[in-house]
Amino acid sequence: MTGTQKYDAVVIGGGPAGSTAAAVLAGHGRKVVVLEKDRFPRYHIGESLMPYCYFPLERIGVIEKIKASNFPQKYSVQFVSTMGKVSQPFYFFQHMEHEASTTWQVVRSEFDQMLLNNAREKGAEVREETKVVEILRENGAVVGVRAEHHGHEETFRAPMTLDASGRDALAVARNGWRVPDPQLKKIAIWTYYRGALRDPGLDAGATTVAYLPDKGWFWYIPLSDDVVSVGVVAEREYLFDEGRDLATVFQREAQKNPWVSEHLAPGQQFGRYWTTSEYSYRSRYCGEDGLVLVGDAFAFLDPVFSSGVFLALRSGELAGDLVHAALSDGDVSAARFQGYGEQICGGIEAMRNLVYAFYDQEFSFRELFQRYPDVRPDLTDCLIGHLFRDFQDLFSRVGEFAQLPAPLPHGRAPAPCASSS
Repeated sequence: MTGTQKYDAVVIGGGPAGSTAAAVLAGHGRKVVVLEKDRFPRYHIGESLMPYCYFPLERIGVIEKIKASNFPQKYSVQFVSTMGKVSQPFYFFQHMEHEASTTWQVVRSEFDQMLLNNAREKGAEVREETKVVEILRENGAVVGVRAEHHGHEETFRAPMTLDASGRDALAVARNGWRVPDPQLKKIAIWTYYRGALRDPGLDAGATTVAYLPDKGWFWYIPLSDDVVSVGVVAEREYLFDEGRDLATVFQREAQKNPWVSEHLAPGQQFGRYWTTSEYSYRSRYCGEDGLVLVGDAFAFLDPVFSSGVFLALRSGELAGDLVHAALSDGDVSAARFQGYGEQICGGIEAMRNLVYAFYDQEFSFRELFQRYPDVRPDLTDCLIGHLFRDFQDLFSRVGEFAQLPAPLPHGRAPAPCASSS
């Protein structure tokens, strides 16, 4: 049995990008439906928020709910050398005088549920356990989707569709638009500990990035209920050179950094070991007629600086406003999203430069600051998510210490003839 429903906008995916876009559109009075293939709450990685997440979260009205949660507060990011020496933390409040300088380490199942419920409260219709199986097109433009719910098929028609399907990247996969980053081909193995060490005082909720020899690294993220998320990221060939058992590989690498091994020693590992390919990619286009991509469905960047949730929230907010304007003007052509693609790609490029520097064997934050102490504020802007600005001076200096990539040309709106048919 097939039914047809009509909306102003269809959102594929109920994660941070989709929930934010839906809340913004509903706030504009639009009839919007969110189609989410899973039932929330569901597990997800990506637990460390950047300070600039505050602003889209404030826009959609969830800041007070997050403040009332038991998520640990995050005041800084710190780096640990291969010998276990901790850097001077990047304290966000030393850089920005705003309550956004205090952010959070979130349990994504709870955080994402909060955002999806908020979209509902704002007036969006939410359909969980509803999997989009086809993107519908007429006359070269996207006009909605076909989805399945427990064997029941339904068509959702709308002049605009927002793909927020995460790393499934539905439209990118169907259109053949995925373009991998040529260098950022890492994998991650992670798990959880209860009772592991936390640093004292303000550093108790800090995100720690701990280096391994050959530029692998660990994340160490304190969560609520005395739980720590900890994972290792490196080249596949390096991690699996002696075998593929995830627990064995993880424990072997944890012993290679004294800070990591000491912090984990009193704790108890629990649950499974997870793994994923952290292959960075960007869509060839940011959308097509009747369709715009948001969050990881548009681009995914190596997670070393925790930019993923911020880019999801900000792209969802921007896309929601732009879709509302496009609907108001009766023009849902891909050209409407050229500026959106330029802005998101510009922010990604700033963070991508920093990621490339991080993995460069010749790069050192300490040496950069010794020679150019005045660049620390610009670099901190990257770390807090103030990405949509000019970083030419910063990266011209970083480029003296590291081989930085050329900007990628893709990710913008297609020319009229380039849209998928």
